[in-house]
Amino acid sequence: MTENSSQRPDSGPNSHPELPTQYAPADVEGRLYERWVERGYFEADAKSGKEPYTIVIPPPNVTGSLHLGHAFEHTIIDALTRRKRMQGYETLWQPGMDHAGIATQNVVERELAKEGVSRHDLGREAFVERVWQWKAASGGQISGQMRRLGDGVAWNRERFTMDEGLSKAVQTIFKKLYEDELIYRAERIINWCPRCLTAISDIEVEYQDDDGELVSIRYGEGDTSIVVATTRAETMLGDTAVAVHPDDERYRHMVGTEIELPLTGRRIPVVTDSHVDPEFGTGAVKVTPAHDPNDFEIGQRHGLPNLTVMDEHAVITAHGPFQGLDRLEARSAIVGALRAEGRIVSEKRPYAHSVGHCSRCKTTIEPRLSMQWWVKVGPLAKASGDAVREGRVTIHPEDMSKRYFDWVDNMHDWCISRQLWWGHRIPVWYGPNGEVVCVGPDEEPPSGEGWTQDSDVLDTWFSSALWPFSTLGWPERTESLEKFYPNSALVTGYDILFFWVVRMMMMGLYAMDGTPPFHTIALHGMVRDQFGKKMSKSFGNAVNPLDWMDTYGSDAVRFTLARGANPGVDVPIGEDWVQASRNFANKIWNATRFALMNGATVEGELPVPERLSATDRWILSRLNQVVADVDAYYDDYQFAKLSDTLFHFAWDEVFDWYVELSKTTFLKGGAEAEASRRVLGEVLDVTLRLLHPVVPFVTEKLWTSLTGQESVVIADWPGDSGFRDEAAEREIENLQQVVTEVRRFRADQGLQPGQRVPARLELSGTSLAAHEDAMRSLLRLQPAGEGFTATASLPVAGATVALDLSGAIDIEAERKRLAKDLAAAEKDKAQTTAKLSNEGFLAKAPDHVVDKIRTRQATAEADIARITAQLAALPKG
Repeated sequence: MTENSSQRPDSGPNSHPELPTQYAPADVEGRLYERWVERGYFEADAKSGKEPYTIVIPPPNVTGSLHLGHAFEHTIIDALTRRKRMQGYETLWQPGMDHAGIATQNVVERELAKEGVSRHDLGREAFVERVWQWKAASGGQISGQMRRLGDGVAWNRERFTMDEGLSKAVQTIFKKLYEDELIYRAERIINWCPRCLTAISDIEVEYQDDDGELVSIRYGEGDTSIVVATTRAETMLGDTAVAVHPDDERYRHMVGTEIELPLTGRRIPVVTDSHVDPEFGTGAVKVTPAHDPNDFEIGQRHGLPNLTVMDEHAVITAHGPFQGLDRLEARSAIVGALRAEGRIVSEKRPYAHSVGHCSRCKTTIEPRLSMQWWVKVGPLAKASGDAVREGRVTIHPEDMSKRYFDWVDNMHDWCISRQLWWGHRIPVWYGPNGEVVCVGPDEEPPSGEGWTQDSDVLDTWFSSALWPFSTLGWPERTESLEKFYPNSALVTGYDILFFWVVRMMMMGLYAMDGTPPFHTIALHGMVRDQFGKKMSKSFGNAVNPLDWMDTYGSDAVRFTLARGANPGVDVPIGEDWVQASRNFANKIWNATRFALMNGATVEGELPVPERLSATDRWILSRLNQVVADVDAYYDDYQFAKLSDTLFHFAWDEVFDWYVELSKTTFLKGGAEAEASRRVLGEVLDVTLRLLHPVVPFVTEKLWTSLTGQESVVIADWPGDSGFRDEAAEREIENLQQVVTEVRRFRADQGLQPGQRVPARLELSGTSLAAHEDAMRSLLRLQPAGEGFTATASLPVAGATVALDLSGAIDIEAERKRLAKDLAAAEKDKAQTTAKLSNEGFLAKAPDHVVDKIRTRQATAEADIARITAQLAALPKG
């Protein structure tokens, strides 16, 4: 086994502080965390000679608070970094927050509205200052909540995407991209929020099925008419063509002609485009290039004009009777006018269809042609794809790679400008004579009459895309950048694979001379409720993790989340599971407390195997196998498996078996008891260290009490000594089999757990003879005295346990009960066998029905074997 960290001078391994009888997380967690921070355990030294291990926190919004998704992700990252710290790495978990442009601006605007003031009343400079004041007073509450969870982040390195250093990085890379002609300004279709009055990213658009109407409208007359269908009739005012598929014979005679657009008097061409699906609807679509992204592409291919018919508030601007109407008012009015002209062919309402909404204010977004700043992603995306294809970056789980390549191989240019006041302002100035100047961080902007700065700010994802290197001091070549870049791993949800991960890949490779920002991308799923349903306030199933922490402790929440964390798979969680994890923490506490009360120690070397009992050799053999298994699972990001392995080893093997078996040894005393006390101390020491990264608080309290050392946070990670004893493992497995079978038989006979019965154990010729005292203790078996008569005999694992139940149960009544159960099982077996022998049934029945019948048959057969054995074990008479 591995050696422990050096001890404090004022304490030794036998100076165990007395543990309270019950574990109270609220009395332990906060105090321990502050001690960890005060002692600097989580800080990272760029001058250290240790091998680095770096992970950045996916920066939460400054407006946010801890939700279960954060708790899940942070638990995984914290476990990884705590283990690496124990393994001797110079570990950096980089914390920080995102300025969250649109979300933060909305929060402050709502605060202003309570005062009867708008941002326009304040003006831009005063409003931005007000946001900074809000950030200082109210922003970042999530930092305190991260402490509650136990996040081992380097707080002295905390960064904010709008701080001075990161702002310099943003301005530097913008100018570099601009000079390399990878940033440009152009008029394109974007997602527009008429409430927030800004372009928004795809991730800020939430789609839901809304009830609308599908209206079919006839354009033109007679044989030269075409029917098109739309859910947004108001956009017809901006139609500049009707498109059909090139191979659609129905409209071949009209291609190249013009058709009258109703209500407007304008004539528009009929064009062909392969984007049109001839099988959908009438096979003809209206083309509104300024208000639909697909139509915009068609318009570009055919040189169609772009007619904008709505302003930034989604109010109609087209000349005519609909001018000044809101888009929804205009929709109704236009359909009414078309109906009056006899141009409505059909109307379907309600018509459920997917509609995008602003994730911040829930307003229906409007595709809108707008002048914006864009990143030309072609070469950047190719480099990002190559980095994964060439093996320089690994995506885990591997099957997520396809989704990654789907993004990087088919990326559209990235709209990076936002019409907000809070954020990194575009570093571009416009001159009075059409001059355009991009200004770097150390350059003076042009001044004089007529010079103005671009009013837009950058997309929040632009600055967060720089996070792995900007937080380390880039563009300066700092010691931290040299030491901790590239990151060892990125742990994040698959839902932002494109929005954040791909963009970090593009920017990291570009800024850092082809070095990717991380070696591994470890993707996890989303947290859902116990029924697999998405958590949402509107569904009434959202959970505040702080409430669960208050009730059950942070360790319980962390262990529950880790135990459900399979790579790339969504995580269901329910309160009863957190309760079970709380029970596990209590089990660890009680077992360690028992061990300390019985002299478990880490003092001195472990006795050599030859001086140990089979029980001691068994648990040490199992312990080393668990160390190896846990390491393998960590390296493969298999948190569910490593947590489950530790749970069953600690609860089943250590606490339920080894501790119970040791009680008999301790009662006997002597050299064997002393050896077992040292083995028990070793097993608890290693088990607590293995558990620590996932459940840090209870393990810290127990480990320091057990060892007398400073902190498990800085203890050595356990190593596999290679010790295995298969013979001892088989011996204890046989013992477990005997105890389990006899316990089951006792329960089947209706005996109470504590009820003692006379028994004779026939163990000669087996390796179980040395365990007779332990077996009698575990099974509540009295010695077989004079006049003992075996009324039941159980042959198990080469041994025989003979029991005298004459004074414990009514033999005849028990025989009748078992005979009745046996008849029922035989009847069920006959019925299922008949069905499975029926070829007609097998041919017609669904697979799941057949599987259910087979399961019933197997259960019946097992019941018959079990009951028959019980009957045979009853005394004759």
